[in-house]
Formats: sequence, C-alpha cells, structure tokens
Amino acid sequence: MADAFGAVGMTGSAGPEPEADAMAGQRASGVSEATAVRRPGGVRAATPIRAYRWSRSRGAPSVIGVRAVIALALLVPVGCSSPAPRPFTPDDLPAGDPSSAQQAVPTPRVETVEVASGVRVVVEWPAVADRDTTGMINAFRDYRAGSFKSVVTGGQDTAYLETVQDGASSDAYRWVREFLDQRRSVRGTSRLYALNVVSVTGRGAELHGCVDETGMRLLDAETGKAVRRQPDWTRKPFLQAAGLRRGDDGVWRIKLLRHAELPSERAKGCLR
Repeated sequence: MADAFGAVGMTGSAGPEPEADAMAGQRASGVSEATAVRRPGGVRAATPIRAYRWSRSRGAPSVIGVRAVIALALLVPVGCSSPAPRPFTPDDLPAGDPSSAQQAVPTPRVETVEVASGVRVVVEWPAVADRDTTGMINAFRDYRAGSFKSVVTGGQDTAYLETVQDGASSDAYRWVREFLDQRRSVRGTSRLYALNVVSVTGRGAELHGCVDETGMRLLDAETGKAVRRQPDWTRKPFLQAAGLRRGDDGVWRIKLLRHAELPSERAKGCLR
C-alpha cells in the first residue's frame, strides 16, 4: 500500500505553537630476525625466530661448545617471539571496569494490558526510558489499547479520546467509528515494539513504534466469529509514527498520527 506518512512527513512543524513542536528524525614488534648474545670468548650464539641453531667456531675447544649449548638454553625464552595476544573477552577486564560483562545489563520490560476478554496489548519497553520517553510511550499505549476497548464495547468506552488532540482526535474517532458502522469487533493480541523517540523540540516530540497485529482477528460483532476475509493489518506489521505534545499538566498527548506499511522502506525495520 502507499506510504501514509505523506509528502510532509513527520519532521515539519505541526502548528503555530511558539514552542515549535517537532513532528518528525600490531603487528608484533621488538623481535629481531635473530637474537645474539656475545660471550666472553668472542663467540656468538644466535637464536633465529623460526629455528634455533648453533655451531662452534672452527678450532674452538669443546668446552666452549658445551657452554654455547647452555647459553642457547638460557636464550630460548629471550629469542622466542612473544605469543600473539589473546582475543579480547569481557573476562579479561578488571571487575570494576565500567565495560565489564560482570556489570548488570538492563533487561527490557514487557507489559501486557488486558483490554477485554481475549483482547490484549503487549508493550515491549526500551531497556532504558527517561521520564519524558515513559510519558510518550504511555500515551501511545493508552491510545492503542483504548481504541480497541472502544471497539469491543460498541463505542461506550471513549477514554481513548483523552490521549489524543487536534488532528489525531478526528483520526482516532474515525478509526473506531469505521468498526462500529461495519458491525465489526476484534479478538487477539496487538504487540508494540521498537519504540523510539526520534526527536524532541521544546514541548513537541516524535515517537516511532512498530505495531504487529498478526495475532488479532477481525470479528463479526453480532456473531463473534472471524470474518472470512481478514484485512491487511492482520497479516503484516507496520510502522506507526506519532507526533506528541506535552501539555501544561505535564501529560504527553498525541497530536498527529501517520503510518507506513510494507513494502515501504520505513516499515521494513519492523520485520523480525
């Protein structure tokens, strides 16, 4: 399908607010060819790197040759090339090194929101999220979960409208209304992952997240059975982009919603 980010995309200003909301984006060394040591008699004992050889000078007494053997034995540790350094492993680091593998690594948190019987939203949180990022993801999660709750309650629950404003309000309302007008409901699991704040300017921010609803099924609201022809959003994941604004109350709300579906390049990052 066509990329629904539109020509403007998510990087321009979303409105005339003074705060300008952002809507987006060794080689071994030191070893000579042969190591030689001069002994008091003028005889050199050479220890090449690749092979250790020695010989007596013509006419030299045999005792000198014996000594040369001894000298050679003493030289082996010196003339031998240093062993190649071991490949780096975290265990080589001191226990107190900040990059040591012994340090605790943050574990991503998985949250499950029970929307209704048989309907849930699973959120794969980033390993680290500051206060603002947490607020943005909360808004995105509540919008997705709230929209489904409105659908399964026949439009009676409208709490999702508290998570959106401006253009996103009408888009969210129309999305729910379409289900109700066609007498459709849902069942299954929606998964949100790869959540990433791509830009922040003043009170404005842009959040990207992957949405996988292949675990959901579109139902006939009257019979509760899955419809024969399932929509594309139940077959492949897509990328959702949300422009948000932090209100005077400190709460982040969604102002703009865009999405990209496969085979769009933006959506390919959501494949796993």
